[in-house]
Amino acid sequence: MSQTDSRLIGRRAYEAVETALTDTRVVLVIGPRQAGKTTLVRRFANRLRPYVSLDDPATLDNARGDPVGFIRNTPSAVIDEIQRAPELLLIIKQEVDKSNRPGRFLLTGSANVMALPTVGDSLAGRIEIVELFPFAQSELLGSSGTLLDRLFATERVVAERVVTGAALMQVILKGGYPEAVSRSSETRRRQWFNDYIALMLDRDVRDVAQVEQLGKLPVLVTMLAEQAGQLSNHATLANALQLSRATVGRYIQVLERLFLIETLPPWFTNRTSRLIKTPKHHFLDSGLLASLRGATGATLQDDPQRYGPLLESFVASELRKLAGWSELRITVSHFRTKDGDEVDFVLEDPRGRVVGIEVKASATLRRGDFSGLRKLEAAAGDKFVGGLLLHDHDRVTPFSERIRGAPVSVLWTA
Repeated sequence: MSQTDSRLIGRRAYEAVETALTDTRVVLVIGPRQAGKTTLVRRFANRLRPYVSLDDPATLDNARGDPVGFIRNTPSAVIDEIQRAPELLLIIKQEVDKSNRPGRFLLTGSANVMALPTVGDSLAGRIEIVELFPFAQSELLGSSGTLLDRLFATERVVAERVVTGAALMQVILKGGYPEAVSRSSETRRRQWFNDYIALMLDRDVRDVAQVEQLGKLPVLVTMLAEQAGQLSNHATLANALQLSRATVGRYIQVLERLFLIETLPPWFTNRTSRLIKTPKHHFLDSGLLASLRGATGATLQDDPQRYGPLLESFVASELRKLAGWSELRITVSHFRTKDGDEVDFVLEDPRGRVVGIEVKASATLRRGDFSGLRKLEAAAGDKFVGGLLLHDHDRVTPFSERIRGAPVSVLWTA
């Protein structure tokens, strides 16, 4: 796939932005840098809504030096990388309060600016937020991406266009960043990922937080990569980095704000007290995680144990994207008992209905592999809709009335 081809791939966020601009004064597209936000929003720029990038030094100086004048001179605009001058958001709020005309401002942010102090409340009722992450596999393949909706509707899951073995491994190693997907060489992709993370930690961090010991962030990212999918242990990280636990927690929040990692909270219920209530961390792109862990097709063949965490983070990323465009407003968490039974992902809708998804790197399944899903089914009771154990196989395998094994590729073919 060429770089040109990757830019022509349909994004599910396009329709969401198009709709929001018809009835909302401010629309904000957020997601990691290089996920395709600029390409997307440029399609909505025109003579009446010009495109402005705050990555341009002169434009940024103008916006920071005279935010009132900057917005007064651009009463309707597409403003790229708004996190570089968050002071503009209060001025935009004042501007759109003068008129409720929709589609005034289309903004992008490579950081979650709504988490910054004073920003979140200032635009309440005036803004719609659309998330844009690196490509989902369903976007790359042009499939529906409706697996989660089908699971909650108890529709049958069908395995089509199955991807297994070495081909599945390559999908995971590529991840979803458009630039990385367009590169066919593992060496060239790894170089892009290395440059990407260096830029993020050197420049973008400064836009969202004051980090006293910036040099320790790359080490923290590497340690988090090695612990991806495991229960979070801030004490261990703090001791290794010679930082306080509070500082480690604050630095992790910075990485979350930049959409590098995501914290997966624990799922719990009053039905049982024997549940672990510790969160997990996942990276939002499996290709970036693979690069941080030094994983290639060859190294994973030599050490298959290192494949599991990459597969799990890949599934986490795909579920995040599928949940983002589902109308069910699905939340994602994890389940683990004090006896060690676990389910990697618990999906829950606003009605409290639950779907469990477990991930295994092996092709062969054993009865014990389903123990976590069975424990989740018992804990959720009549709220349990169903469970899937995703693994490296080519067919759907029933285990019980509501639990079955399925190929990982149902994430984008179902």
